[in-house]
Amino acid sequence: MIHLLCLLSLLFSSVSMPHVAMAAELSEPMNVWQAVDPSPTPDQPAAQRKPWVLREREITLDLQLLQVLKDAAARPHPRVVVELFDGARHELDITSTVSRINDTAVIRGTFKPPSLGDFTFVASGNLLVGSMQLGNRVYKTEHIANGRLKLLEVDPAKLPPD
Repeated sequence: MIHLLCLLSLLFSSVSMPHVAMAAELSEPMNVWQAVDPSPTPDQPAAQRKPWVLREREITLDLQLLQVLKDAAARPHPRVVVELFDGARHELDITSTVSRINDTAVIRGTFKPPSLGDFTFVASGNLLVGSMQLGNRVYKTEHIANGRLKLLEVDPAKLPPD
């Protein structure tokens, strides 16, 4: 009887696991961020646009999704997309998450086809900064102030060295 129960539990767990992965594959993709209207900053002068920035806009993160992405043990990930400019959404294929004890994680991966490129993000607290290369275009997220973020499309030829 015990052997039968063990066999059934093994069979059930091996049968149910693909369903979990399939459910994640069939779900609607979640956006890592949304565009927002720039917040007025009366105490700060207007920042001049840097010559290497082609386009920019403020973004706000999905904080629940960010917590999932920072967890290296969270598998399978939900389907995740980023929306860049012109409404184009690109699905991420997260290949590596290295979590640190200080609520920081490095998230790396590639874009799923038909998009071609890769990304590296550093998530710390409620911030997500990093870079993405998509074809011949380069994008960055950067922290502005007080937890606010900006998405930038940059010209790599004009970008100053790090």
